[in-house]
Amino acid sequence: MTSGINPTLLARRHKVLGSHSPLFYDQPLHLVRGEGVWLYDADGRRYLDVYNNVPHVGHCHPHVVEALTTQASTLNTHTRYLHDNIVDYAERLTATFDDPLSMAMFTCTGSEANELALRMARHCTGGSGIIVTDFAYHGNTEAVAELGTAFMAEAKNSRRVKSIPIPDSYRALNDLSGTDLAEAYAAEVQKAIEAFQAEGIKLAGMLLCPDFANEGLLNVPSGFLEKAVALVRDAGGVFIADEVQAGFGRSGKHMWAHQHYNLVPDIVTMGKPMGNGHPLAGVVARADLIEEFGAVSMYFNTFGGNPVSCAVGMAVLDVLEQEQLLANALNTGAYVTQGLKTLQEKYPVIGDVRDLGMFFAVELVSDRQAKTPAADIARRVVNAMCEQGVLISKIGRFDNILKLRPPMPFQPEHADLLLATLDETLARVQEGL
Repeated sequence: MTSGINPTLLARRHKVLGSHSPLFYDQPLHLVRGEGVWLYDADGRRYLDVYNNVPHVGHCHPHVVEALTTQASTLNTHTRYLHDNIVDYAERLTATFDDPLSMAMFTCTGSEANELALRMARHCTGGSGIIVTDFAYHGNTEAVAELGTAFMAEAKNSRRVKSIPIPDSYRALNDLSGTDLAEAYAAEVQKAIEAFQAEGIKLAGMLLCPDFANEGLLNVPSGFLEKAVALVRDAGGVFIADEVQAGFGRSGKHMWAHQHYNLVPDIVTMGKPMGNGHPLAGVVARADLIEEFGAVSMYFNTFGGNPVSCAVGMAVLDVLEQEQLLANALNTGAYVTQGLKTLQEKYPVIGDVRDLGMFFAVELVSDRQAKTPAADIARRVVNAMCEQGVLISKIGRFDNILKLRPPMPFQPEHADLLLATLDETLARVQEGL
């Protein structure tokens, strides 16, 4: 069982942060320490973290902590002064991208990065219209809330944003498959472009997560994204890839999720795992876009890309390489996926299992044939797993998809605990149906 809630702390939180400030789990956790793939609550109980991608190379990794404290005890200013850390990190980061992505701009959050990308796209194209999916989330500033078709009220009344159906092979548009399905979803992009044109709004671009994480970690129809980007570029827009969730090697095969496709974005945004918990985010883009934008729209962020942040960012890249965490994402990821598919054979409630390296989605349904979403079962599973000491979450339009996204050092022995606990939990939930 989970440790008891501290009612005084919870009441204080509601009083000072508001009753709608989100908390995980029906019985909120009071966490006080983290190490590797483990989290510890105020009573000393240990939890396996199978959700958080912010501590990308592990909670409180000693190499990252040392880099932070060493630089913080030496100097911390901002990017208006010359500093080796800033240039060294920008050079090393941009070297992980394909040409012509060669320049970087730093921010503190993914929301800021996406807002900066929008400003750049709109300035350089002269347009304002942006295409997103119909279950998108790209941050919480006013500018990006306008794109948040999944959760944000601002998206409901915006004329500058058009949405397309999520490119989902499991719940396929018009029950199509293969090339026909890719073409059908690409046609939705063309419809959005034409809708902007009919309203006299020039297209600026399309902003998508290449892993479609918030949409449910989709199996994207082969060829869709390449066709969609070509349509956007033909209409004068740019493609912005939001790598906040899938970037920094989570797929195992590539450093960036967009490298799975036969295309290179015009702009890439990143955040969350970039600083392993330190607020570091940024944009990498074509040099011509950054130079054109910077010539007329001075961008400066007091804290973005400061020497401490860049030292942390370098340390994260060090650990990814030294501990061979991309290879681990492939190997351990395949082990987890096989275990999940074995559970799928055992439990009819598992309608689909999807994976991307060290990232997994388990779609729960009450009827496999009809693919009826089982949101209540998903909620029960997430909370029951927490009670058993394993932390996961849920996502998707119907809130019925288990989201498993552990830190990159996740090992087969951790996977065994995850799979055994999920097996036990599903058995208990199934008995109660």
